[in-house]
Amino acid sequence: MDLLWIVLGLLVAAVGGWPVTGGVLKLARAVEAARPGPDPARDPAADQVHEAGARPVLPPLPNRRPQPAGPVILRGGLVIGFLERLAVATAVLADEPVAIAYVVAIKGLGRYAELKETPAAAERFIIGTLASMLWAVGIAVAVRVALLHG
Repeated sequence: MDLLWIVLGLLVAAVGGWPVTGGVLKLARAVEAARPGPDPARDPAADQVHEAGARPVLPPLPNRRPQPAGPVILRGGLVIGFLERLAVATAVLADEPVAIAYVVAIKGLGRYAELKETPAAAERFIIGTLASMLWAVGIAVAVRVALLHG
């Protein structure tokens, strides 16, 4: 019977986290869209570039490829999310919480180049990872409690 609870818990942690993480990301997008743009009069960074004779004092920024206007979706995120939640829930159920650090490290290192290039993707990555991991830990802890008291 314990094996059934463990398998069911791993399944709920891995698959159930998908809509939860998607909902958290949608909420974050809605909150960001509702915020008004920065007011240049109150922007502390606005006074750092002064013009002298209509020429900027600082050199122009290097040309970069234009960034997509919408939210950036990292390739493979859905599969990585399932595997991440499965690994995190397994680590909690196996009483090996240190393994969660390995999951975070592998995920971060694997995405480093993409996240460095696109701040919007980095923000979504952090929000999605935290929501996903919190879901997996919550489900795994609930299963552990049920097994210990059942």
